[in-house]
Amino acid sequence: MNSQQALFLLQGLEGTVILSLLTFLFGGVVSFVVALARISPFAGVRIAVATLIYVLQGIPLLVIMGLCYFGPSLLGVQTVSPLFAATLSMTIYSAAFLGDIWRGCLEAVPKQQWEAAETLGLSRWQRMWKVILPQAARMAIPPTVGFMVQIIKNSSIASLVIGYADLSYMAKILNNSTFRPFVFFGAAAALYFIISYPLSAGSRYMERRLNVGNR
Repeated sequence: MNSQQALFLLQGLEGTVILSLLTFLFGGVVSFVVALARISPFAGVRIAVATLIYVLQGIPLLVIMGLCYFGPSLLGVQTVSPLFAATLSMTIYSAAFLGDIWRGCLEAVPKQQWEAAETLGLSRWQRMWKVILPQAARMAIPPTVGFMVQIIKNSSIASLVIGYADLSYMAKILNNSTFRPFVFFGAAAALYFIISYPLSAGSRYMERRLNVGNR
C-alpha cells in the first residue's frame, strides 16, 4: 500500500468518524426524549412512543437508510446528501434501541427512590433530575458505550445503500482498482478496531468500576 492509498483510507476513516459523532449527538438527544416519553405519566404518550419504537426495531437499518435517502424524492426534494440521509437514519436507529436501553435504566432505579424523593416535596421533574437520573446514568454508561461501538460498525451500511464515502467505501474503491482485497479490507478492519477497541475496553472498565450488576 502506497502513501496515496493510505491517505485515501484515512479520508474514509474521517467520514466514518464524522458520521458516528453526528449519530452520537443527535441520536443521544432523541434517545433521551424517547426514554422520558416511555416512562411518561400519560398512558397515551407511553403507548404511542412504544408502538413507534417496536415498529422501528423491526425494520433493518439498511431499509431505514434507503427510505431516508430515496424517500424525500416523493415529497419533491430532489437532492439529499448521503451524510444527511445516513445521519438521519442512524439517529432513528439509535432512538429505537438506545432509547429503550435508557428507559430500562430509568425503570431499574428502585421505586423506593421515587417515593423517598416524593416525600421531600419534589416535583416529578425535580425527582427526575436530582434523584433518578444520576442513578440511572451510572447504570447506562456501560451499555451506552457498547452501543457506540455498534454505531461505528453499522455506519458501514451507509456505503452499501447510499454510497456514503466512509472507510468501507474507500476500501471497496481501492480493492476494485487494484484487486487486493486482503490488503485494503484488512487495513479497514484494523482501523475499525483501532477506533472501536478503546470504547469497548472503556466500557468494560467502567462496568467493573461502577460494579453496576451488584447495585
